[in-house]
Amino acid sequence: MEQGAAPADSLLCAQQGMSVPADALALYAAVILLLPTACFFLSSPAFLLVGLEIPEVTQLPRGMFNGYFLAIAIAGAIAAVVLVAAGRPAFAVGAVVIVAFAIATRRWFLQRIDTELQARDAGIATAVRRLRVLHLKGMLVNGAQLAAVLASVPLIV
Repeated sequence: MEQGAAPADSLLCAQQGMSVPADALALYAAVILLLPTACFFLSSPAFLLVGLEIPEVTQLPRGMFNGYFLAIAIAGAIAAVVLVAAGRPAFAVGAVVIVAFAIATRRWFLQRIDTELQARDAGIATAVRRLRVLHLKGMLVNGAQLAAVLASVPLIV
């Protein structure tokens, strides 16, 4: 971006009644999506170090998944609105896809986790291993979302 282009962009935004340049709004939208994704990415590996045989311990990752998918759905909706305001409707559609994916994935993960928790409580030996696999799948989904958002930042701004 040329140095002379920024003041013109600011002037254009000021004439339209906006006090923030469009590029800044788009960057804010990316940061809004990155925050919950990065938080989950950094916090979820801790549960690889604990045993999932203990009922109290397994409630923590279940709550973390529940909170993450809710947070990413809310962040995606806010980011979509901000991206539309920034004049980037194609990226807003991407944020809406993230919202839809988070809603569908949340239901799927929580149902599977609850099923495995019931199996573990019933004494089925493989339930703890299946809980661990679900946790790893959740980490992979989160890593893919984080990579997609990070990869789109240069395109958004």
